Amino acid sequence: MHPLRYDLQIIASWISPGSRVLELGCGEGDLLFWLKQKKQVKERGIEIRESKIVTCIEKGISVLQGDINTEIIDYPDHAFDYAICSQTLQQVYDPVFLIQSMLRVAGKCVVSFPNFGQYRTRTQLMFTGCAPVTKELPYEWYNTPNIRVLSLRDFENFARQAGFTILKKAAINTKNHQLEGKIVTFLPNLFATYGIFLIGKE
Repeated sequence: MHPLRYDLQIIASWISPGSRVLELGCGEGDLLFWLKQKKQVKERGIEIRESKIVTCIEKGISVLQGDINTEIIDYPDHAFDYAICSQTLQQVYDPVFLIQSMLRVAGKCVVSFPNFGQYRTRTQLMFTGCAPVTKELPYEWYNTPNIRVLSLRDFENFARQAGFTILKKAAINTKNHQLEGKIVTFLPNLFATYGIFLIGKE
């Protein structure tokens, strides 16, 4: 079994054994495979790219090919214990609708994203006057899949306005191709490269 990315290790630690788990944009199924093997979850993934679907199937992961924004509509209320959207929220056209849908089909949800408020990103923008390019946001403005950028503080403000509760949160920095990392506790909106949030309804 390949080692999990550091952010996925944190997400996995928040998932209760035996849970029903839906992962949106599950990629090659690394997280779901680990959860299935180690925590005996009942897994379901949604992924749009065919090559990644094939890898999921080879791992024995239950996966559906499609767009996460439309496929989630077909699931009934409370079908899962957890819904996970890892490093994908910044690529979603309507994050309010997606999060509301996640909270409809699952009791708890996990979202994670690159932190645009991190100091290197701020510094690049300030000194170059150009859209920042970093390890976490590695694209130019004209070819990026990220249609919006947000900081940890942005998401916390959004949670208050949208009326859902942040149950747990982790601000992290990663290294070694994201396989290793550490929790950032001092000024996380300034120093963390990623934010991970476990959310639920009020």
